[in-house]
Amino acid sequence: MFDESPPPQPVDSAYRVLARKYRPQTFGELIGQDAMVQTLGNAIRRGRLAHAFLMTGVRGVGKTSTARLIAKALNCVGPDGQGGPTIDPCGVCEPCRAIAEGRHIDVIEMDAASHTGVDDVREIIEAVRYAAVSARYKVYIIDEVHMLSKNAFNALLKTLEEPPAHVKFLFATTEVNKVPVTVLSRCQRFDLRRISAEKLADHFTHVVEAEGVAAEPAALQLIAQAAEGSARDGLSILDQAIAHAELGGDAGEGGRALVTAGQVREMLGLSDRGSVRRLFGLVLEGDSEAVLKALKDQHDLGVEPLAILKGLLEIVHAVTMAKAGRRHDDPAQSAEEREALADWASQLGFAPLHRLWQLLLKGHEEVAHAIMPMETAEMALLRIVHAASLPDPSDLARMLVEGGAGQSAAPAPGSGGAAQGAPAQPQMPGSFEALIKLLWDNSRGIVADEMEHFVRPVRYAPPELDFQPVKPMDREAIDRMKQAIDDVTRSRWQLSIVQGEAQPSLAERSAKAEADARAEILSNPVLQAAKQAFADAELLLPVDENAKWSESA
Repeated sequence: MFDESPPPQPVDSAYRVLARKYRPQTFGELIGQDAMVQTLGNAIRRGRLAHAFLMTGVRGVGKTSTARLIAKALNCVGPDGQGGPTIDPCGVCEPCRAIAEGRHIDVIEMDAASHTGVDDVREIIEAVRYAAVSARYKVYIIDEVHMLSKNAFNALLKTLEEPPAHVKFLFATTEVNKVPVTVLSRCQRFDLRRISAEKLADHFTHVVEAEGVAAEPAALQLIAQAAEGSARDGLSILDQAIAHAELGGDAGEGGRALVTAGQVREMLGLSDRGSVRRLFGLVLEGDSEAVLKALKDQHDLGVEPLAILKGLLEIVHAVTMAKAGRRHDDPAQSAEEREALADWASQLGFAPLHRLWQLLLKGHEEVAHAIMPMETAEMALLRIVHAASLPDPSDLARMLVEGGAGQSAAPAPGSGGAAQGAPAQPQMPGSFEALIKLLWDNSRGIVADEMEHFVRPVRYAPPELDFQPVKPMDREAIDRMKQAIDDVTRSRWQLSIVQGEAQPSLAERSAKAEADARAEILSNPVLQAAKQAFADAELLLPVDENAKWSESA
């Protein structure tokens, strides 16, 4: 009887995960670390090679890969066997191939997490005395070096400071703060940066093409964002997404497996950006029932409550940055999303946005440590909705000063929700001067003073004010004035800098009135005679009931 089972696959044909398959083999393939590559290239070309290198950074940015590339660069002999150290190792000579395959006898890799003791370091100290067997340099790569014990670090110090000329140390760590300063001072340090989502998405595009898989750009962007700057994490997620697409039977162009954004969201438990925006709008409207329903709908789709709150925090941050004037070009943002963020930025003040941020941040922390995450998320969102009915601290202080603490207060503009009880009626001053007086009367003296001195009205038509600034005025100053006017008038104003004929500022009008009064009084013949008779006299001339002008004569 013959065995009809398929023959076993050779070891070389075993599947390799993408994170290993697409590990950088040259410095050109190392993404996002251009500054480090340039520094190393210059050092190698000029023969200014340090005896110890330390690579630090978050997981998956290429620390160990960089250490192996440096080992190849130092030991490459070129295709003809006559080359020297180079920033572009050939990859075909025996040292390059042996190092890439992890079998070079003179390139020793050690995991400090499992070799933490002084005895492990003592073996290195004993071995460095002997020259390399076949390579130009004997290289020691120690991963997660911060895991070495204190005694192990102390034992290594002398050798690390004055190693033999044929030895190079390459250290990698994710927690550089745990490495003793005495070790750091003996190494040339390279801080590997997080890889941007845009570069990761471009890299993943090349990977899926090489793998013969189709993928939606939005799906790759989601994976890049979920990777949080780590190429290894991103490739692991992509590996999982490709397997998900192949098992699901989804086909793209040419019959290839298709990775879609919907699949990635479902796989990672991510919320749709549009759904989070709708939830944010409901929170601003103060509709408790609709907020709870939208939250439940997202949870029923498999989205984790923590991911929902994280999405809301991202929206508040994006709106605040847009209001502050920072342009954020996110390729994953649709035109609809950009329009929504701009609209919220124009409607919401900085105070409500900061309050939303603090409440969401507290809710996120609570959900992260909660026994019942969904219920905790519901309570957090309800707290935000009902906090909108409370007065701002500035309004509360004014109410206490005015003796109106027992009266109901309107919510801060743009904070959403309705006040408990009868809403406060808007107060629309009939003139620009009356508006300034209202600010003074409501303890907004700083803003009132700024407007008196630096605002030249062009058109006053409540709730709109067009003006020209006396001196250049940034957006923050305008927003500060708008927020104060919104608060004292209980309505939403529009402040705009325009061209055209402007009236003098109140301070300029006051100065002109004082100058005219002074000129008129000094022209009096009696005063002229008094000035001649009493040369050292000082005359105080009242201009109004609150101000006096002095003239030395």
